[in-house]
Amino acid sequence: MGITRLSLLKNILFGSFLFYLTHCHAQDVEPRRWSSLPLGINIVGAGYAYTWGDVFFDPVIGAEDVIYRGNGFVTSYVRPFRLANKLARVDILLPVSFSRWEGLLNGVPTSAERNGLADPRVRLSLNLTGPPPTGAKELQEYRAAHPVFTTFGVSLAITVPLGQYSNSKLINLGGNRFIIRPQAGMVHYWGPWSYELTASLVYFTKNSDFFNDGELKQRPLFAFQTHLIRQFKKQYWSSISVGHNQGAASIVNQQFNDDRRENFVGAASIGASFAGNQGLKLAYVYSKTLKDVGATTNTVLLAWSILFK
Repeated sequence: MGITRLSLLKNILFGSFLFYLTHCHAQDVEPRRWSSLPLGINIVGAGYAYTWGDVFFDPVIGAEDVIYRGNGFVTSYVRPFRLANKLARVDILLPVSFSRWEGLLNGVPTSAERNGLADPRVRLSLNLTGPPPTGAKELQEYRAAHPVFTTFGVSLAITVPLGQYSNSKLINLGGNRFIIRPQAGMVHYWGPWSYELTASLVYFTKNSDFFNDGELKQRPLFAFQTHLIRQFKKQYWSSISVGHNQGAASIVNQQFNDDRRENFVGAASIGASFAGNQGLKLAYVYSKTLKDVGATTNTVLLAWSILFK
């Protein structure tokens, strides 16, 4: 096989596997994203997610009937605070993944496993309108006096390259690069209902230590998500969500790959609070690739959180 042919096959393969580096960070369907929190509290959470689905590669690679199964665990911390007389918050997310890919490579059964730390994420958010930064009692009074209101907010999320990574492997849990995601969104409340809309633009820094000492660049990805949420009394809530993302074509060793992603995401969630300061959430997320290369997956997630001062 000539050098040109070999280079082409490698770049196609890179583009196929790059799906895993963008999919996990670009479309985290998250209802109640812009909800106002009272000052003086801390929220610690833990969650488990099981993901399974089909992975689709370019036919030239010879990979067929590839199935992905993954167990993900995450811990989180949220702290609201006052910033320039506006309500702000910081979110820290620390994920761990146990993942396995199985399929046929040129007709031969093949599998790969990756277990360990994935890239953590830090996000700073600022609500530009809506309830002022106050305590829990004042926030309840604001909600009672304003049954209909709208909050607009902005945020900046940064994924930090601390996850498991090796340039000798095409599939990694970490990306060995920063992912920078500015967001803008809103939530409109009317009685027990609320509607949310969030738009994101995802930027990827360069990975100069890519597979076999290569270099990876990636164009930005645009994503949006929207949610319709219903509050039932004070203890329960449910939501339905829809999202879409597209972009993020890759450039490997200065060669552009026509591997732009495009995915549809749908989700349903239910949540409940108990014991005065704890909460549970159960969610199902369906993600479908709209391109010939990508993945179509299902995810079931269970999360627990506790609030304390």
